[in-house]
Amino acid sequence: MTTYAPKTIRADHELIAEMVDPGSRVLDVGCGDGELLHLLTEQRGVDGRGVELDRNKVNACVARGLSVIQGDADRDLSNYPDQAFDYAILSLTIQATRNPKPVLENLLRIGRRAIVSFPNFGHWQIRKGLLLGGRMPVTHNLPDNWYESPNAHLCTIRDFADLCSAVDADVERAVAFNAYGKRLPIKWSLSMQNMFGEKAVFLLKGRTAKA
Repeated sequence: MTTYAPKTIRADHELIAEMVDPGSRVLDVGCGDGELLHLLTEQRGVDGRGVELDRNKVNACVARGLSVIQGDADRDLSNYPDQAFDYAILSLTIQATRNPKPVLENLLRIGRRAIVSFPNFGHWQIRKGLLLGGRMPVTHNLPDNWYESPNAHLCTIRDFADLCSAVDADVERAVAFNAYGKRLPIKWSLSMQNMFGEKAVFLLKGRTAKA
C-alpha cells in the first residue's frame, strides 16, 4: 500500500474542516489531488465524494482510496439531486469556472450548506501591483501569468459578498486570511478584510434550504 508523507495543512483547509460537522455527507467539487477530502475523511469522519476535471488528479485521488469521479463544475452539477449532501465545497475553484453564479446556485441546491474559498483580487499587494506596474499580478495565490492562468473570473471579497446576495444565500461565517495564513480579526469590516485578506472562506446556506 502506498504511503504518503505528511503535509503542512493549508490554513483554509483547516478552517473548512472546522466548519464541517463530523460524519457529514460532503461533496468536494474541484477536489484536485484530494488533499482536502482526505483531511475531512481523516479528521471529521465524513462520507466524502469528489468531482475533479483533471484525469491525472482523479487517478491520484483514487490511488489514495478516495471516491472521486471526473466531472466539470460548469456542466455536471445540475445532475445532482437537491440537498444530496450536507456540505458542497468549492475550494479555490470558483474563479476558474466559466459561469460562477449558476455554479454557486447549484452548490446551494445540492448541499444543505456550501463552503467556498477563493483568492482575493482586492488584496493591497494586487492593488499596488496594478497601480504601479500596470500589469496583472503574479502572487503566491495567483502564480500564473495572465495568458496561462486557469482563472477566468477573479473577484474580490466584496464581489463575492455581492454574489451571495444575488443568489439569496445567507453568509453564516466568512473568514479572510493574510499573507501568512493567519485569520484576520473577526471584528474587521468587510472593507478591511478586502484590503488585507489574501484569500477567504465563506460558509453559506440557501434561504430555502432546510436546517
